[in-house]
Amino acid sequence: MNEKANDRKECLRQSIAYIREQWSEKVPKTAFICGSGWSEAIKGLKILGEIPFQKIKCLSRTTVEGHKSNLLLVETKTGYGLIFQGRRHFYEGVGWETIRNPIILSKELGCKNVVLTNAAGAIPEFLNVGDIMIIEDHINFMGGNPLIGEIPHPLIPRFPDQTEVYSKQLINLAEKIAKKKKIDLKKGIYLGLTGPAFETPAEIRGYKAIGADAVGMSTIPEAMVANALGMQVIAFSCISNKAAGISEEKLSHEEVTENTAASLPTMQSLITQLMNELN
Repeated sequence: MNEKANDRKECLRQSIAYIREQWSEKVPKTAFICGSGWSEAIKGLKILGEIPFQKIKCLSRTTVEGHKSNLLLVETKTGYGLIFQGRRHFYEGVGWETIRNPIILSKELGCKNVVLTNAAGAIPEFLNVGDIMIIEDHINFMGGNPLIGEIPHPLIPRFPDQTEVYSKQLINLAEKIAKKKKIDLKKGIYLGLTGPAFETPAEIRGYKAIGADAVGMSTIPEAMVANALGMQVIAFSCISNKAAGISEEKLSHEEVTENTAASLPTMQSLITQLMNELN
């Protein structure tokens, strides 16, 4: 093991020790990563503790508006969960390790499930602003892969299978919850890009041709790492805008934030129930 790998392992060890010291060895079952506009979706859960990212050695403060930088411990009906209020993005220039760390940390702390969320632009007509879309599968157009290089965790194989990155079992559970709560959940394929610029209309036409339903700048790296670690993954996009060339307005982060806020009651209802039912 080289010096860099030793440093990474020690950083993770110290982070785990610090969190366990703060939260009295409580073992979480599920990790929830809040994408743009999703930080308030967990208000229906009982918060037991809060740690700023900057106090956890292997995490770092986010730089994107609307992404808080706190790790929360919540109590659910089935145990405990971790809430990452905010995420790092590849376009922030932080590399893959910073993006991988929340998933690897969650696994080491005992999490079996990962819930990923984002705000995304819609391509097809069946998706409208305000819709919540379950990600059935993804297309990685991020120009890279979080598993390139030295294997970041001993449980990760060199060539992970990706036949079912997004758990069909968890998708079925979410659909049952949505039906019970009369939430009109959509399903589709998410295409991930590095950003930070929004897409061009020509790019969107190309992405539509290869089967993409929604586009965004996150989620795929975390999903790939969690899947490689053997964790169950479910992911949701809040449709915050129509994609370039489809939208009649110029795209902006302000529009994304405003439109996701309008969907907050639906997001809260869905996430609260899902977190309470995950084992």
